[in-house]
Amino acid sequence: MPSDTLNPQALAQALLDAARAAGSDAADAMVIEGTSVSIDVRGGRLEHAERSEGLDIGLRVLIGQRQACVSSSDARPETLAAMAERAVAMAREAPEDRYAGLADPSQLTARRDAEGLELFDATPEPDPAALEADAKTAEQAALAVKGVSQIDQASAAYSQRQVYLAASNGFAGGYGRTSRHISCVAITGEGTKMERDWASEGRIFQADLPSAESIGQQAGERAVARFGSRKPPSGAYPVLYDERVAASLIGHLASAINGSTIARGSSWLRDALGTQVLPEGMHLIEDPLRVRIAGSRPFDAEGLETRARHWVQDGILQGWVLDLASARQLGMESTGNASRGPTAPPSPSLSSLELSQGAQSQAEMLRDMGTGLLITSLIGSTINPTTGDYSRGASGFWVEGGEIAYPVNECTVAGNLRDMLKGLVAGNDARQHLSNRVPSLLVEGLTLAGA
Repeated sequence: MPSDTLNPQALAQALLDAARAAGSDAADAMVIEGTSVSIDVRGGRLEHAERSEGLDIGLRVLIGQRQACVSSSDARPETLAAMAERAVAMAREAPEDRYAGLADPSQLTARRDAEGLELFDATPEPDPAALEADAKTAEQAALAVKGVSQIDQASAAYSQRQVYLAASNGFAGGYGRTSRHISCVAITGEGTKMERDWASEGRIFQADLPSAESIGQQAGERAVARFGSRKPPSGAYPVLYDERVAASLIGHLASAINGSTIARGSSWLRDALGTQVLPEGMHLIEDPLRVRIAGSRPFDAEGLETRARHWVQDGILQGWVLDLASARQLGMESTGNASRGPTAPPSPSLSSLELSQGAQSQAEMLRDMGTGLLITSLIGSTINPTTGDYSRGASGFWVEGGEIAYPVNECTVAGNLRDMLKGLVAGNDARQHLSNRVPSLLVEGLTLAGA
């Protein structure tokens, strides 16, 4: 439960004081305090309602080059002291890690809050009855679509949290986040011929959220379009990844340039720095300072500056995604991409990515594709992180003569990510409010295993 006596800033400082008293050489503390409310409805009735108020506190201590992390949800002074003593005892027994350590004070960012980023909506928390009304409206709108047989679930949710980070090197900063969501899952058909699809929208500001009716209607229409799905033919065909799933391809690229993976030598892009990984003219940019975007953050989890950066420029890979530890291991400088939770030390990660858009709409891309597969859903994955071999279950629509012919399911697409990414063709339909702006992506010559 949240502390009744200490705010996140004071609690983080109390943790540092306890770590110092317990004998740590250095320490950092993370405090996350928040509230969440979620409502699920089915058949016009409330099915599940949940409200939680939580406090998560984490402490990392360093004894020389040895480190340990502990966490708790109890903010009583005796608990903080016990946490610090346990963490110090664990660190003394831990193996040495010559790359562990806090940032030098000269590396710390001057930005200590999220002012100007608009990550927190000060509008009052919605009443549970308002959330229930949104969920019911979405369900009713989906059921009104001809061909929808039932609704699996309609939901509405709200959350707000305060995040605070402090360290013995002098860093102290924090900010708040809010989110508001509506989602709906609709089903068409009966028995073994049932198919489902969904729609979901989330925003930082409640006023920006699309109407519950539009979300439910979209879920219903997507589900009905899947009625009568069957397997596509097997063979080598072009594949168009719908905007809803296209970001997964860029996610595989992001994982492959993660500094921890590179330091282990286990990435399929470990030898690709300064070489072409995307088509000529295509860029992949990270901008963690975009306003009113859920993936933005004013500083990283080690107190370093976050800033816009080209990870791929004109198709050429520009660098590795680094936190302090991976940067030290590779003999480089951190890129300000450390991320962490209360229970573990920092690790590198990307947020708020944008891939260059093309000139064509999805309809124009389908027309030019001729015959092939439009993927709208991906199921499971088998990705070899060392070789880049790629295989995923998929469903979507078979395309003939540049137009959608029929819905498909139970097929597998396979290829190699290095070749797939180099041949990407981008559409122009990326949604601007998403943390990762990635349009529909066409990949030539994937292997389909269907009928």
